[in-house]
Amino acid sequence: MPRTSPSSATASPAASSRELPAPGGLCAIHQPNLFPRLTTLAKLFAADYWIVLDDVQFTRRDYQHRARLASLDDPARQQWLTIPTRLPSGRSTLIRDALIDDVVLARRRTAGMLRQHYGSSTHWPALARALGPVLDAFAAGRTATVAEISTRLLLDLLGWRGKILASSKLPARPGRSQRLADLAAATGARAYLCGTGGMTYLDQTPFAAQNIAVAPFKLPTTGTWSTGRQITALWTLAALGPQGMAARLHALAAAPQTTLDPVPLTAAASASTAMH
Repeated sequence: MPRTSPSSATASPAASSRELPAPGGLCAIHQPNLFPRLTTLAKLFAADYWIVLDDVQFTRRDYQHRARLASLDDPARQQWLTIPTRLPSGRSTLIRDALIDDVVLARRRTAGMLRQHYGSSTHWPALARALGPVLDAFAAGRTATVAEISTRLLLDLLGWRGKILASSKLPARPGRSQRLADLAAATGARAYLCGTGGMTYLDQTPFAAQNIAVAPFKLPTTGTWSTGRQITALWTLAALGPQGMAARLHALAAAPQTTLDPVPLTAAASASTAMH
């Protein structure tokens, strides 16, 4: 599943205002997640377009307002980082409308927990500088804004060259699969990247009607990827650094069916940490 070479520059908080890359790339559609898991980030990294699904119902038990942090030297030791969120319209509140409850406290707690878990990494100075826009985003008072920018941050650090769009600004018909197909078509994508969970419910008919292939995105389950479905990708970034992590994601994007990293990463994490 090789990537194309989109024409836009590295994604940034202003990326949504840029022109679309040339048609024919890969499209991923995903809700904004707070410091997303490695599995989610890998799928976005493999795509040429990320459509932020911002106009669906907020789900408290999902990753839209929380991330599972893992201790740098022992990924089995984990702790939830959660942005306290209130829903103005109750359970029907859309992701984009969810509000941060106590902005000042949430920002301070987020900064403190990130430093506590990853401040001993040799890569922390670079990470700390990059985290600035995420912490600044708390001022907007919206959970989705912080979550989206936290993902942009990771993609930026990894050198991703793609385009970010919001689903709320694109035309799409109702129906779960039909809507996804229409969103993908709006980018001119040749293929829609679909995770293993999505493949269980996706109807490929509306995609085929628009000549869009559905490309299953499967990940290895060993080494770097063994905890990728549980903990934030920040752990891998702090352990390997941006270049080391980007190399693995580039390799995965080129050959996602291959187990690319059979060596457990715990030793790498320990070797890359030092008090700053």
